[in-house]
Amino acid sequence: MLLRVDPDSTVGLADQIASQIRGALAEGRLAPGEKLPPARALAASLDVNMHTVLRAYSTLRDEGLIELRRGRGAQVRADADAGLTALRRQIRGLVEAAGRLGMSQAELISEIQRVKT
Repeated sequence: MLLRVDPDSTVGLADQIASQIRGALAEGRLAPGEKLPPARALAASLDVNMHTVLRAYSTLRDEGLIELRRGRGAQVRADADAGLTALRRQIRGLVEAAGRLGMSQAELISEIQRVKT
């Protein structure tokens, strides 16, 4: 799996790594049960701190996409649902955009319902 980070980006390095792994899942380049590179090896190949990779892996674990096991590393969960994860990421972006516009949660829900019908 080929990952790249842009140290000049406004997006944090851990977020860039997690996003690329999510993308690989969504595109089928990573399959359920597949092992991810060890954090130390990935950090060395990306020239980032190992804790940055561990932060990305922790985020993916919290999202239910990967499992982290001491001594066995990180692997994609067998029941990982990349489609749902992509939808959640889009929803997060929508909520953030609505917040920047000063919309309340109720206003956002109203807009979503308006589009739905």
